[in-house]
Amino acid sequence: MGGAVAARTGARGGTRASAAIPQLPWNQVRPAPVVLISGPEDVLADRASGMLRDLLRAEDPDLEVSEISGDAYQRGELITLASPSLFGEARLIRIDGAEKATDDLILDVLDYLSQTAESTTVVLRHRSGVRGKKMLDAIRSGQGGAIEIVCAELKRESDKQEFVQAEIRAAGRKIAPRALRSLVAAFSDDLGELSAACRQLLADTPGDITEAVVAKYYGGRVETNAFEVADAAIAGRHGDALVALRHALDSGADPVPMVAAFAMKIRTMAKVSGVRGGGQAAASLGLAPWQVDRARRDLAGWSDEGLQRAIVALARTDAAVKGAERDPVFALERLIGVIAARGRDLAS
Repeated sequence: MGGAVAARTGARGGTRASAAIPQLPWNQVRPAPVVLISGPEDVLADRASGMLRDLLRAEDPDLEVSEISGDAYQRGELITLASPSLFGEARLIRIDGAEKATDDLILDVLDYLSQTAESTTVVLRHRSGVRGKKMLDAIRSGQGGAIEIVCAELKRESDKQEFVQAEIRAAGRKIAPRALRSLVAAFSDDLGELSAACRQLLADTPGDITEAVVAKYYGGRVETNAFEVADAAIAGRHGDALVALRHALDSGADPVPMVAAFAMKIRTMAKVSGVRGGGQAAASLGLAPWQVDRARRDLAGWSDEGLQRAIVALARTDAAVKGAERDPVFALERLIGVIAARGRDLAS
């Protein structure tokens, strides 16, 4: 994103124009002793945090990464994690949920800003609200050599298009203008699913992303897409899922990426099932916090046995739509029946 977009993002994020520290967009993140990631858009925040980790790891492959939950913080944790070690490896300390900071966290951050640790980067993720205002004001005043990464919600189509371009460009690829518009239109309501669609296209297709590639995977549809079908089925809305499936197929959707959308969501649910915790749980699973939160909402009404049967049904359907059976549409309808029943009633 360019400077104009950064300025717009900063304004929408509600940060103070008088801040004495650099306020940058998510894809311009860089190392600093303290990095404040502000704003409600978790997808962008996760990207920024991941990029920062990769930059620091490129400088020191032995980078030590620690995760802290702001609402469970106890006095002294930050100082302990930032204390020099015997081998002097670089450290990245990520504090999630700073908008729910305990009093102990606020006090420790204020102390830490006066004397930051060498070779240590502290990242504070603050979504919104006035909790910890004294801490935020101190960071934004310039104490501790901080920078701020502003992750405001992307509401404009042009901002979402810039997000996709950045995702594709980061992989060394290009996307055609009409393909870009079609992809953003298909996932206009959910930045997380738009990001997942980008990753799927990058993983499954070689070369640049063309309009034909987007049409093959997502049918050029705007109102109905593979994730809408999957969401309806996972929520137990069998009839809605079948109607959405028909709409998607009539719009030219291909069964193979539709099964991939089901697989992406069900496998994430299976990973998250039974795991507690926030940022630490997400890191241990290799997921972003927003993915964990979404999966936990999707898990309502599901049992471990139901998830197991759904995964078996997914494997069968994946083979079916790739040629193992004659009717891929029937295989999809059968899968929807299994998913909508939360895996309790496998169709033959």
